[in-house]
Amino acid sequence: MVRMLVLQLVQIGLFSAVAMGQQQALGNVGVQDATVTGALQIENGRAMLVGNTTVTAKDHTAEIALDRGGKVLVCATSGLHLSPGKSLPGVQPLMLSLDRGAIEVQMAATANDAVLTPDLRFVIQGAGPLDLRLRVSRSGDTCVENRGSNAPILHISDTFGDASYDLHSGQHVLFEHASLKEVVDHESSPCGCPPQPVVSVADAGASSSTLALPGSAAAAQQAAQEHPFPAAVSQGLAPGPPVPAAPPGAVHTQVAATLSFDAAAPAGNGAGAGTTPDSTSVPAGSSPAPAAPNVVAIPAAPANPPADVRAEAPPPPAAPSGTDLVHRIGHFFKRLFGQG
Repeated sequence: MVRMLVLQLVQIGLFSAVAMGQQQALGNVGVQDATVTGALQIENGRAMLVGNTTVTAKDHTAEIALDRGGKVLVCATSGLHLSPGKSLPGVQPLMLSLDRGAIEVQMAATANDAVLTPDLRFVIQGAGPLDLRLRVSRSGDTCVENRGSNAPILHISDTFGDASYDLHSGQHVLFEHASLKEVVDHESSPCGCPPQPVVSVADAGASSSTLALPGSAAAAQQAAQEHPFPAAVSQGLAPGPPVPAAPPGAVHTQVAATLSFDAAAPAGNGAGAGTTPDSTSVPAGSSPAPAAPNVVAIPAAPANPPADVRAEAPPPPAAPSGTDLVHRIGHFFKRLFGQG
């Protein structure tokens, strides 16, 4: 009887510990998508977040599946700190801290949840479906989009000041340099994760003659294929690709045209004016042969780039020497006085 009582007490204690551990658990993320530090456990290729943890996404978006329901998307190269709030009956409170980068939060929010950036604090006013897009740039510009018509109001306060701002449902704003006094209302730039790279239709082995509608997902994929520069690089969320260096000894193809000028060429030559290289004389009384079509020969580009050639005017005729001038004057006087 005593042994059974002790066994039951042990089982109750283990159940309580497991329940407490489940209550503190925050969610899980794939280890192939992010680097996770802090309180975690690895199970089947996923990091189980059981306390204060930091999730840093790799070169693509990492999805955190929350145990309370919902998810958090950590955009490429962004770092997010997750901390559990004080244990309360019901939903486990959650605090999200973003240093730099972008996140997307989709969950049923409560008044005990909070979102932090290095300069701002977001407090949720009441429960409701939260669809938050948040991006913080290197300069501190903070883009916030509180999506959804039933989204709760976000009370934003300055961590180092007394300014505040209430962001209502459906608002999309930008706080320049994280200042609540420099607000760009009706912001148009996206605040969340950039679109993921897609596989082209040719690579996927499928084809379709139907044009994608403007604004649709297919149109966005088509635009990404036509302009493959990743949006993550343009938004500062990922480094740009290195510029490939030319291998030593490689010959680069260049297109060059040679310009030449020969001042000593006779006027009747093809380089002169008035005649063409294919003009021929036809004897009188004979019918001219059919003219061959003009063929312009394009010289092949040399292996090495040609040197710059400058067209210069012909030099002026040399002035007569002093000896020739004396002979000409003497000859003139001989003819004048009849001695020539």
